[in-house]
Amino acid sequence: MLVVHHLNDSRSQRILWLLEELGAPYEIKPYARDATTRLAPPELKQVHPLGKSPVITDGDITIAESGAIVDYIQRKYGAGRLGPPAGEAASEKYKEWLHYAEGSAMLPLMLNMYVGRLGEAGAPLQPRIDSEIANHLGYVNASLEGRDWLMGAELTAADIQMSFVGEVLRAFGRQDQYPNVKAWVERFQARPAYQAALEKGGPYNLGPRK
Repeated sequence: MLVVHHLNDSRSQRILWLLEELGAPYEIKPYARDATTRLAPPELKQVHPLGKSPVITDGDITIAESGAIVDYIQRKYGAGRLGPPAGEAASEKYKEWLHYAEGSAMLPLMLNMYVGRLGEAGAPLQPRIDSEIANHLGYVNASLEGRDWLMGAELTAADIQMSFVGEVLRAFGRQDQYPNVKAWVERFQARPAYQAALEKGGPYNLGPRK
């Protein structure tokens, strides 16, 4: 049985969403952030040396890193769903999105969060961070022009992998600058599988606004 080692308010929420979209069997082993530090508990290090979430175990296999997990689940449990057939030109763009989410798009957003905590000390870095956010989110926004999903008319696992980027952007209050991204986030958060994953995953502050 596939087990998702799930940390509240984390990237592992999108792994639950992927599994719900596929209707694949899985179990959740929940972990809670430290209420003061907001860090993951040390118990996660017993699953993977980095002590981070998401991480899955599937029999003898242990996989960390969202992109690798999404790719594995889609290939093993997707039965051709949520991803283009291997060998098609679209499959290369699909793989690019899987890597782009954490390889490039999240970096300026994470820097914005950490540098923002420095107050005036971080002010000299803010213009460069804002420029990079505009660069990357402008690219995502343009990619969604005239389409519902990143790969076209149908949801794929690329949207699920990229979802955290859109949700963090909204958490920073910048969603109105990127209307296509804003509409995309609202679209995927309304999906029944997304809602089912929220119910099973527990607290997730980046979820739909009440």
